[in-house]
Amino acid sequence: MQIIDDFPHPVLEEETWIELAEGIRLAARIRRPAAGPPVPAILEYLPYRKRDLTAQRDAGMHHYWAGHGYAGVRVDIRGTGESDGVLEDEYLQSELDDGVAIIEWLARQSWCDGSVGMVGISWGGFNGLQVAALQPPALKAVITLCSTDDRYADDVHHMGGCLLVDNLSWASTMLDGNACPPDPALVGDRWREMWHERLAGSGLWLEKWLQHQRRDDYWKHGSVCEDFSAIRCPVYAISGWADGYCNAVFRLLAGLSSPCKGLVGPWSHKYPHLGVPGPAIGFLQESLRWWDYWLKGIDTGIMDEPALRVWMQESAPPSTRYDERPGRWVAEPTWPSPNIDTQHFRLTPGHDLVPDDDSAPPPVDRALTLRSPLSVGLHSGKWCSYNAPPDLPHDQREEDGGAIIFQTAALETPLEICGQPYLELSLSADQPVAMVAVRLIDIHPDDKATRVSWGLLNLTHRNGHEHPEPLKPGETYQVRVALKHIAQQFPAGHAIRVSVSTSYWPLAWPAPVPVRLTFHPAACRLHLPVRAPRPAEEAALPAFGPPQAAPPLATTVLETSREAWRAIRDLASHINTLEVINDEGRYRLEEIDLEIAARVTERYSYAYGDYDSLEGTTLWEREFRRGDWHVRIVSHTRLTSTSEAFRIQATLDAWEGESWVYSQSWDEHVPRDLV
Repeated sequence: MQIIDDFPHPVLEEETWIELAEGIRLAARIRRPAAGPPVPAILEYLPYRKRDLTAQRDAGMHHYWAGHGYAGVRVDIRGTGESDGVLEDEYLQSELDDGVAIIEWLARQSWCDGSVGMVGISWGGFNGLQVAALQPPALKAVITLCSTDDRYADDVHHMGGCLLVDNLSWASTMLDGNACPPDPALVGDRWREMWHERLAGSGLWLEKWLQHQRRDDYWKHGSVCEDFSAIRCPVYAISGWADGYCNAVFRLLAGLSSPCKGLVGPWSHKYPHLGVPGPAIGFLQESLRWWDYWLKGIDTGIMDEPALRVWMQESAPPSTRYDERPGRWVAEPTWPSPNIDTQHFRLTPGHDLVPDDDSAPPPVDRALTLRSPLSVGLHSGKWCSYNAPPDLPHDQREEDGGAIIFQTAALETPLEICGQPYLELSLSADQPVAMVAVRLIDIHPDDKATRVSWGLLNLTHRNGHEHPEPLKPGETYQVRVALKHIAQQFPAGHAIRVSVSTSYWPLAWPAPVPVRLTFHPAACRLHLPVRAPRPAEEAALPAFGPPQAAPPLATTVLETSREAWRAIRDLASHINTLEVINDEGRYRLEEIDLEIAARVTERYSYAYGDYDSLEGTTLWEREFRRGDWHVRIVSHTRLTSTSEAFRIQATLDAWEGESWVYSQSWDEHVPRDLV
């Protein structure tokens, strides 16, 4: 990372308040040129606490933009950080209306020239698209990173109609975040009243989410794919192959009628200048090219370049962490691209994958059956790699022991794919509710197995996510399982494997009871989006600059951070547990003399063969300290299920100094809805 401290403009930084019509004050931190004419504003609008939890990251980006002639603006969403109110859920209409009001406020300021851009990763990427769909006149362009256009089909809650276990993890993260107090140094004596209002008012989001297990109006709200035409400003959509949200980049490119660019690197859920796995790129320089073009009217050439650039990953041995993924940048002029051809492979009763062409012999129809153990998925990593190491998928060979597999012969020439693979299956089930998990795997000459892409399908959602239909046991269905988009090279000498299982725990919550699936391989096909290399075009692509950022904030590490993933198999009790520890350590932000500590432990377990034993638990512990002021929050969430219902047990406790000042507990049951 290149740290840049010499900018064209000296930077003025201020903490301020944005007054809304109903008397609510939102807290903002603004960095802008200290002198000169009015400039465009770049808004990042998040619940993640600008003053402390994102302060270090914000300084590197917003100071950089300010030093290059923009106003970098970070605003805490209502009910978070130092902003008034209570946050009761994601992407509420009040949040989006506040976003429009913020943009109008920015455009009126004497230091703003009336043009505003929105930028954000994850939550901020979501609401950037959602606010753009409301068409505030001053909003001229958006950069959305690691976000989605479809809150049901492609978010942390569901995938293919299956319930993702990250739904629990994410709900627990927000239970912790929403319980954090405002900083008394900014809000004064009101801090305690504001804090207790949040503790009592935010609620148990996991229960709300579990009450919506199909694609209903709850999920349609905030899903801009419902009406792409509502977005009229230019959009730059960015993600990474290790991120959970890469699919949205391709849908936005295909669906938006406004100018749109797409970029997908090898990264996890990170800004690209902080991207891991590497190589990280000069995202801030790239963003300036975008802002200069759309907010200042400077022709930077960015819109003359291909609409889509992606990192074509080369083969790599399986690992839960990579410093860098080998590969190269490739580009497509539009998406969908005329340069992508679909190659089809037949599945055979002999577990082969063979090209589906005129030279192939007639398919043999012989059924194969499968009932996977719950251990399949233990090496799957996270649905979304938030921190990269060590949450990427491990060697898939052990997983494949509980799956049904089909594999090509060793490739005679390299094969490159770019786009969305999918698998067509002809199958029947012995239960009314079932799921399939599909993995696309790169098989190395030494038999190591690296997961390339994957997908899930709740088979009751085979005809759509709004109106699931139970299966009729024994009846044969033709279904299509979409996998995540990917750009990947399979080298000569390697093989391609597709693996199918009836469970994928703890990445997704399994069906209510064990399921046996019967497959008819003669009617099954794997479809791969094949891209031929174009070396001359690729060599002519402009290179991204090196990662840059403004100087970091002064921080003192008091206790080092650590991460751990432990798979524990107790052969005596027959209980298997995945334990994930993310200890953020303890550090002090010197600028505001604030000490922060946080630790989360997640455990996912089951007893061998017992579907009623599935259990996910999270424990969050967080502290803030400045002098005599000391606040501690502990939250615990437990999710279990029977064949009929989910059960949520949760507690939230808070301390001020040594005094226990708040406690709340929940014990809720939510019926299963064909999940």
